[in-house]
Amino acid sequence: MMMLDLQGYGESLFYGAILTLEVALLSLLLAVVLGMLGALAKIAPYRSTKIIATLYTTVIRGIPDLVLMMLIFFGGQILLNNTLYSTNELINEWMVYFIPSHEWAEYLPDYVDISPFSAGVVTIGFIFGAYMAETFRGAILAVDIGELEAAKAYGMSPFMSFRRILLPQMMRHALPGFGNNWLVLLKTTALVSIIGLEDMVRVGNLAAGSTKMPFTFYMAIAIIFLVFSSVSSGLFKLAERKFSIRTN
Repeated sequence: MMMLDLQGYGESLFYGAILTLEVALLSLLLAVVLGMLGALAKIAPYRSTKIIATLYTTVIRGIPDLVLMMLIFFGGQILLNNTLYSTNELINEWMVYFIPSHEWAEYLPDYVDISPFSAGVVTIGFIFGAYMAETFRGAILAVDIGELEAAKAYGMSPFMSFRRILLPQMMRHALPGFGNNWLVLLKTTALVSIIGLEDMVRVGNLAAGSTKMPFTFYMAIAIIFLVFSSVSSGLFKLAERKFSIRTN
């Protein structure tokens, strides 16, 4: 990085990298929540939850990431605003029905602008929630059922059994897949530049066009992503070692 002449765009690229990391971490948080819910729904003894979870993972994993991002950013915004307008109309019709002298009023905002940041986080979180669901499902099934039955026999509540028995045990099996999903998620954040977010890919693209130095800026972006990935891989190796020691 020090050998690359960034023509004064170094600070902008730095803040773009921070924004990229924010998108990745928030997306990961959403993906973990959705993944855990999806995994529990798939192994639950209820047919309806299994169908919903299977439909979610099948549909999300079957649609390209970029298409989903465009659908949420553009289509989601149109759907949300149309819903808000229709709700306002419905409320006012009801008010006129009960109070004939009622004048039209705006009870909900007519227009909501979905930011590229929010659209990016939600889209990437939803996409990788489907992958996390399969990772967590496999990890849960790998836990010895006898340990869960023993916890139930000791009178543990389902939540306590999950927190003290299932979660620590499944982490050992989930970490390799979890780490792989995180690395892929991290690279997927590059797509948010398409919808206008000023992440480091967009900053680098604009800088490359302005200075006519595409190799320099795309190389800088590649190095930053490589640093993020290398640090992440090291942390996951430490985590795998820690959990393997605990379970041996």
